[in-house]
Amino acid sequence: MASRGHVLIVDDERAIRRLLRMYLSDAGFTVAEAADGPAAIEQVRRGGIDLVLLDLMLPEMDGFTVIRRLRDTAQVPVIMLTARSDETNRVTGLELGADDYVVKPFSPVEVVARVKAVMRRVHAPPDPHRTLRAGPAELEPSSRRVTIDGREIELTRLEFDLLAELAAHPRVVYTRDRLLEKVWGYQSAVGGKTVDVHVANLRRKLGDDIGIVAVRGVGYKLEPVA
Repeated sequence: MASRGHVLIVDDERAIRRLLRMYLSDAGFTVAEAADGPAAIEQVRRGGIDLVLLDLMLPEMDGFTVIRRLRDTAQVPVIMLTARSDETNRVTGLELGADDYVVKPFSPVEVVARVKAVMRRVHAPPDPHRTLRAGPAELEPSSRRVTIDGREIELTRLEFDLLAELAAHPRVVYTRDRLLEKVWGYQSAVGGKTVDVHVANLRRKLGDDIGIVAVRGVGYKLEPVA
């Protein structure tokens, strides 16, 4: 049976790496391991890694630094594994370009589900014939390019998918849970802040006039800008 993808587990605790390897292998993934940040960066640099499960509390180089280094050279999806319960660290990781997070102690079944969801989203085929607009921004799903007045704006994979989902259905109000389901591929009782962080990143990169409007107590919609 063909592999569902190549996952790199980055954690300094061997027991956690072994547990995740067992569950991911049983789910059909090829699994590699790294015990620290430099080793993880080197493995991604060599190529062939489809997703990284990254512990934030690592020796020598913490997970935040690893994400920064990875984002300098690659757009491989990253799911954070963190024992830190405070919201600030999760938000920091998302702002640096992480795709998702799982808080320790976690269920390995949940981790596998998150990996599957991210992989489905990353490899979903775009509609090659449709161009979308969000205010002055033009989106090309086939090339995953976003331009404003001909100038290309660099977005993370999740930022692009979130903006494309809203732009494809203008004036439709999305709850945060619905956006998590459509863009991230799952629903979560604690995930609303994830959506807020990515909306804030889009506004910072593209400007407030892209048309994303917060609907109080509900979620977001995109209003076409004349």
